[in-house]
This record gives sequence, C-alpha cells and structure tokens, in this order.
Amino acid sequence: MADAPAAGPFAGQVALVTGASKGIGAATAKALAAAGVHVILTARDAKALEAVEEAIFASGGSATIAPVDLAEPEGIARLAAGIGQRWQVLDILVLDAAYFPQLTPLVQLDSREFNKTLTLNLMAQQALLAHCDRMLRASKDARVIALTSSVGREPRAYWGAYAASKAALEALLVAYAKENQAISNIRVAIVDPGATRTAMRARAYPGEDPASVKPPEAVAERLVALLGEPFPTGHRERVNPVP
Repeated sequence: MADAPAAGPFAGQVALVTGASKGIGAATAKALAAAGVHVILTARDAKALEAVEEAIFASGGSATIAPVDLAEPEGIARLAAGIGQRWQVLDILVLDAAYFPQLTPLVQLDSREFNKTLTLNLMAQQALLAHCDRMLRASKDARVIALTSSVGREPRAYWGAYAASKAALEALLVAYAKENQAISNIRVAIVDPGATRTAMRARAYPGEDPASVKPPEAVAERLVALLGEPFPTGHRERVNPVP
C-alpha cells in the first residue's frame, strides 16, 4: 500500500519497530504512526503484524509490515536491504523484540535455551544496529531506543539467562552511543518499561492480576514523548507505574 500523507510532530520520518506484533512494540508502532511516522513493523507473526497495520491504517496512519525471524542473520540483512532500497533514511529504531527463557536455576539452564536467549536479545540487536547504521547516519536526527529490564542491573535468582542478555545489551548500546557521539547525529536511549501488562509479564508472573500493572500504551506514550525530546545520547530511564 502506498504511503499515506503524513501529519503530526514526526511527519515524514521513518521508524523500524521490532517486536511490533504485540505488547509494547505494537503499542509503540501505533503511537508513532499517530505522530506522523511511517512505521515499518517487524516480528515473526505475519498475521499479528497485519492486524497492527490495519489498526494503523484505520486511524489514518501509515505502515509497512516486514515479517522476519530476527534470530536468523540473513533475515536481518534482507530486512535492512529492503528498507534501504525504499527509504534510504531511517530516523527511528525501536529495539523491542526479546526472548524470555524459562526461569530456572543457573546450573540447570539448558544450553539451547541460553543460546536462543543470547541470539535474539543480544546478537540480533547487534546485527540490527550494524545493518541499519548507514540509514541512521543519513538521518538529521536519528534516535535508537532499546528496551531493557531492571534485572540487567539487578539480577534475581532464576533469572540469570534473561538478566545476562539484558546486561550485555545495555553494554552494547552504551558502546554504540559513545562510538557515535562525536561523529554522527545518532542518539541512543535505554529504557526500562517497568511492570507492564504484556504476554511476557504474564509468563514471568502467572499469578499476578494484569489490571495491577500499566498497559503497553502507557509505555508507548512515554517512548514517543522521549523521541521528541533533546535527550543526550546514552540516556537511561525507567517508565514509572501509572497511578
């Protein structure tokens, strides 16, 4: 479908949102589209992506779906090549996609499960940055936002695999921020969404009342607001609970 005329504070900008089929990723994609961004939606579930795309179109926004398994390096390369051929410039990159492994004692951690966690939560993120770097550099105000977790800085028992992947992701993003600080317009922010009503949260806390934590839309609202602020590269923040 052709791009719709853009309107809003970010009119004319292009964003890639990973994990855009549900939860925070989907809510962020919709909020960005409402702000005038043409949003490229990526995740593995094509049908779920189509539902998000349709919701964006119904609200007058503009989006393109790009189903990709980010655990496959070739998929990321194809995704970036496709974006580059059509737009050349990428203004916003939201790294939301993540894998949540089974909670288990560290000594009982299955190596395949650990590898899967590191592949998506770390290796795929580096590949996305590497393949999108040229397009980000072409933007006058490129912003990268990566979603993290408090366990990356304060690990918990049984959360070792996920905590390690998020700690490593944060280190990766800080390094990328410092490498670009003096040579490009790319700014990086690391955001901990805090307790949010998502499928991942439900897996981690199966007995929790979903209504007791904030909806993904609250996080999306903050992310879009942050993207409009002159935050310094390397910025970190946590999205506080909604009263």
